[in-house]
Amino acid sequence: MIAVFLIENPLLVPVLVLVMVIICTGIGYLLLRACRKRTLRTLTALSVVPVVALTLVPTPTRRMDDIPLCTVDFNVPTLASVEMVANVGLLFPLVYFAALMTRRPLLMLAAGVAVSAGIEAIQALVRSLGRACATSDWVMNSAGAACAALLAGCTIALANRTTAHKATNTTSSSHAETVHGDQHGR
Repeated sequence: MIAVFLIENPLLVPVLVLVMVIICTGIGYLLLRACRKRTLRTLTALSVVPVVALTLVPTPTRRMDDIPLCTVDFNVPTLASVEMVANVGLLFPLVYFAALMTRRPLLMLAAGVAVSAGIEAIQALVRSLGRACATSDWVMNSAGAACAALLAGCTIALANRTTAHKATNTTSSSHAETVHGDQHGR
């Protein structure tokens, strides 16, 4: 199973999260430059699937009788902390693609923090899921959402700058042809 492999190789998790961030950023930038809003919408919707699968699908093997409603804790993450690093990456694609789609990174950051709080509340209240609520999960999910919103803001600014630069060059070359006439007989 993937979880066992990742637990046995904890330093692989940050590498996988970094690869995911790089891939999301590259795809997001290219789609934003190409004005592919429908594709960004599709990627945003697809990003919901792993979030639901990893947080709200019941785990039949866990007894919740002796587990508190919600564990209030905060642990400083380390690269070898598989669950904490994975929690940072959990909401990244969802918040990143939603922020690119709407061009509102701060709003999507707030939505990501709210989604994470909602997930933890559901895990606390619906005991039959066999999931445990933990404030550290919320903090790490929120940190990942903040990274996604920050990177989305940078991606939007870069795409806008590149598009503006391209438009300026196109306008300048059109103006030059108009002023100097068409010297190639086209």
